[in-house]
Amino acid sequence: MSGVINRRTLLRSIGAGSVTLTFAGLASADGETRYLVRTGDEGAERRLRRREFAVEHRLADGAVLVVTGPDDAVDELEGIAGVSSAAPDFAFELEAPELSEPARVDPDSGNGNANENSNGPGDSNGSGSETEDGADDEPALFDGQWDKRVTEARSAHERATGEGRRLAIVDTGVDHTHQDLGNVNEDESVTIFDGEVTPHTGDVHYHGTHVAGIAAATGAVGVLGTAPDAEIVSVRVFAVEDGDLVAYFGDILLAMAYAAAVDADAANASIGTAPIPPQGNAEQYRRIMEPVVQSVTAAGTLLVGSAGNDDANLQQGGRFTLPNSLAGVTSVSATGPNDERTFYSNYGTNEIDVGAPGGGYETAAKTGSEDENEVERPYPTNLVLSTVPGDGYDWLAGTSMAAPQVTGTAALVRERRPDAPANRVERAIAAGADLVDGGGDPDLGAGRLNANDALDGV
Repeated sequence: MSGVINRRTLLRSIGAGSVTLTFAGLASADGETRYLVRTGDEGAERRLRRREFAVEHRLADGAVLVVTGPDDAVDELEGIAGVSSAAPDFAFELEAPELSEPARVDPDSGNGNANENSNGPGDSNGSGSETEDGADDEPALFDGQWDKRVTEARSAHERATGEGRRLAIVDTGVDHTHQDLGNVNEDESVTIFDGEVTPHTGDVHYHGTHVAGIAAATGAVGVLGTAPDAEIVSVRVFAVEDGDLVAYFGDILLAMAYAAAVDADAANASIGTAPIPPQGNAEQYRRIMEPVVQSVTAAGTLLVGSAGNDDANLQQGGRFTLPNSLAGVTSVSATGPNDERTFYSNYGTNEIDVGAPGGGYETAAKTGSEDENEVERPYPTNLVLSTVPGDGYDWLAGTSMAAPQVTGTAALVRERRPDAPANRVERAIAAGADLVDGGGDPDLGAGRLNANDALDGV
């Protein structure tokens, strides 16, 4: 069918690929409020305990503490010697639509054909056609993976595939049973929720599985990730509470620290707040997060964050999003098949480090067009194809899909240079990016990701 797809359906696909967190209340434990505290000296923890605050977790060698105490205790906390700032921990709520019936690939059929549906891979069934490198052994749906062609991932695989490297996916969880995600390390994967660390339990949604496939799907059946031989560690920070999918700010900090503790080469956080103005008191949370980010990157784990999907200029009016606006987090904007910034992606000079394929075009109308004579890749094939739970595949779009392209590339760089510090990995990725001379572009930062050229930086 030609023409333009219904805008609601289009925005549903963008929303499905987006994890924008909205405030859903303060965190509490056993009738008390949980707080995030930044300390200035080693004695602060002892003083907190004397004032009957319970210290639940220590982060960044004690520079950040997760504590519980009475309600409305921020002023009391900040009055304790050695406490430089304090803020309540709070819950984020994720509202995302259900997926339509995802496409399937029969591994025993020999032809890789997918069932037809409105959001499935359709004609892009990868029937053994040659790639730009002349390979004829691609997974069944590789023809639909324009993102891997744009970033020259297959050329990069001639030099590195992520073998021996580890990637943490901080998200809704990862379906380790998926036929293209046999590289999930179930023993190291965990759920971190409400301050508790429990064993891995898969994906409570579909977002994390889609993100993981972009970064490191093995290509065993349907799709190929940027680093197909890397190991995936799922760090789920979401759970269902009262029918809503909820995450806690403090758990995201714990997840970052966990990624470093298990020696992940990079940690992907395709989650974040909506743009926050200066009066939103987000500066408190920025100050608390900074030591955690610094300790994680100092340990060698590159933190990669999605820039957000509000078409917002993050440089204007002092607005920023967390965690991607923090120094030390690689902030990724989204591009389409034509290398333009997509219509939904946030942007801003000094806010975006690099752009990467996230799906869609520079306007919603162009993205939603189903007319092959109007656009090179009609909807939904201009979105990003990846894994979803239950051995399925689906097209989604968002900066959430852009970030794992960079995370996977970090594994390739680390395979070539295992001892490279996190900032050196980030510089190699920036140096290899295309389309921008000199960096600092408000849409793309250093440019659009090129996985192959990133390897030249090491």
